[in-house]
Amino acid sequence: MQMLTRSHERPHDIAEHDLADSVLALAKRKGLTIVTAESCTCGMLAHALSQAEGAGDHLHGGFLTYTKTAKSAVLGVPAALLASKGAVCEEVARAMAQGALERSPADIAVAVTGVAGPAEDEDGNPVGLVHLAAARRGSPVLHVRKNYGNPGKDEILRLAIGDALRLLRCAAEG
Repeated sequence: MQMLTRSHERPHDIAEHDLADSVLALAKRKGLTIVTAESCTCGMLAHALSQAEGAGDHLHGGFLTYTKTAKSAVLGVPAALLASKGAVCEEVARAMAQGALERSPADIAVAVTGVAGPAEDEDGNPVGLVHLAAARRGSPVLHVRKNYGNPGKDEILRLAIGDALRLLRCAAEG
């Protein structure tokens, strides 16, 4: 059986699209709005959400903070934390999510920081290590650590976006 796809999509993009649609549908049912804070995914998560039905009403946008300097200046991640722990760790992912929530009117923020490759980062973190966090007003911050190995940059990014959408759904479910 042949899978029908949009002309610009690969088959795995359809699963990502369906997941983004389900997250936005849940946000609509719950009356929630979303913001992203992205490092290694460089806005691809916000883009995935922007393609889903209801994005105009429930996606506030995203923060692209690829460098440590941007994480600190834009999201308020403490420079001392970045200096001591590096950019790819649980504490930074949590701080990114909280910073995005504090700097937007959104109800939920999801953050992604990791190493997509092709080589380890400046702090020696391996390719494939990704930390994700989701913050919802009035709730504890959720965190997930993933080590995808090194299946290639595109695959790491695809996996990270899927996991970020799943974490976002968990935060929206409350």
